[in-house]
Amino acid sequence: MKVDGKRVGVPSGAAMVTPRLPVFFAVFIAQVVLDQWTKQLATQYLKDTPSRIYLGDLFRLQWATNEGAFLSLGASLPPGARYWVLTIGVGLLLLSLTFYALFSEVFWKTKLDRLQVAAYSLIASGGFSNWIDRARFEGSVVDFMNLGLGSLRIGSFPLRTGVFNVADLAILGGIGMLFFHGWREEKRAKLAKVGAAVSQPLKEK
Repeated sequence: MKVDGKRVGVPSGAAMVTPRLPVFFAVFIAQVVLDQWTKQLATQYLKDTPSRIYLGDLFRLQWATNEGAFLSLGASLPPGARYWVLTIGVGLLLLSLTFYALFSEVFWKTKLDRLQVAAYSLIASGGFSNWIDRARFEGSVVDFMNLGLGSLRIGSFPLRTGVFNVADLAILGGIGMLFFHGWREEKRAKLAKVGAAVSQPLKEK
C-alpha cells in the first residue's frame, strides 16, 4: 500500500491480534483460577455449616448451589431447557465473545483498547468458570457470598442479593468497565467537539 508515493505496511491479522493476547489471557486465567480456588475453599469450609455473618449481616458467607445462570437466572427452567440454554447456549456465547475480543479488528475493523479487552476477558472468564462448574456438577454452580441490609424487608421481600461467587463479580466488573469506557469516550468526543468549535473562529482570524 502506498500513501503519498511511499510504501506503508498494512498490519497483518496476527499483528492486530498479538497485542491483545497477553491482556486477555492474563485476566482470563487469573480470574478462572481465583474463582475455582475460592469455590473449592467454600465447599471445604462452608458446606453443611451455618451461614457466617459479618458487618451486622451486611455480608454473609454461605455455601449454596445454583442451577441457573448469573444470580440464579433461569433456575426455574426444566432440566432439558437449562441444558440447552445454560450449557450449550452459554458455551457458544462465550466462544463468540472471546472471538470478538481477540479478532474484532481483523474481521470488523473495530479497535479495542486494553481496558475493553480486559473487560471482555472478565465477562468471558466469569461465564467460563461458571460453565466449568455446570459441566462438572450436573448443571449446578457453587455460590457462597451474599449481601444485604440485615433483616430489612420491602413487604415480604428481604433486601438481599442472591448468593453469588467471584465469577459473578467478574462479569459485573467487566460490564461496569465497558459502561465506564463508553462514558469516557463520549465525554472525550464532546470535549473535542467543544475544542474544535472554539478553535475554528481563532483560525479564521
